[in-house]
Amino acid sequence: MKKAVVLLSGGIDSATCCAIARRDGYDLHAMSFSYGQRHTVELDAAIRIARFFDIRNHSTVTIDLRAFGGSSLTSDSRVPKNRLDRNGAMEVGEIPNTYVPARNTIFLSFALGWAEVLDCRDIFIGVNAVDYSGYPDCRPEFVKAYERMANLATRMGVEGGGIKLHTPLQYLTKAQIIKLGVECGLDYGLTHSCYDPSPDGAACGECDSCILRKKGFAEAGVADPTRYAV
Repeated sequence: MKKAVVLLSGGIDSATCCAIARRDGYDLHAMSFSYGQRHTVELDAAIRIARFFDIRNHSTVTIDLRAFGGSSLTSDSRVPKNRLDRNGAMEVGEIPNTYVPARNTIFLSFALGWAEVLDCRDIFIGVNAVDYSGYPDCRPEFVKAYERMANLATRMGVEGGGIKLHTPLQYLTKAQIIKLGVECGLDYGLTHSCYDPSPDGAACGECDSCILRKKGFAEAGVADPTRYAV
């Protein structure tokens, strides 16, 4: 089986990436991050998902992005809530403070290093350019630039046949992602999306991620298994 490193956050997108990579016959190696985020509920979800897919090689890397802050996810800043326009769609404008500076660049760099050690040419990440909340490191331009850099900066890229960055959700809406995951047999009750969960782990129901999650399940016609505080 071909090997693949999959970035696994515990949310809908990364879990669906795991489902797609497994469907396509890859031997999965999952990487999660304890990066100083304001809660660890998502890491518990990542463990559940790794067990669901029987991923025996699941690494949780500890780094401290809270040392720099710059985001409501790595500081005590308020997480923005209810950012909907009059039509019920996400407001489009400046990048929200839930953006963690350079997070995907950092995460992919760790995944790239591990891929070289594993002699693995394929890396999966669940970014998409439709329901992406305004994050610049989810855009197709970023993905193409990073893949180009990865093949310039690594022995695998120069001597080992090249590295492929897979983004199978890039142009899908959240509803399309959920439908695809259901087709692949994924149990979304294992996942977690909320930026600001309550102490008992219930999703707030009002942050950007919760809103996109609710909207996605509703538009997909799939029952939302999430426990919301609101």
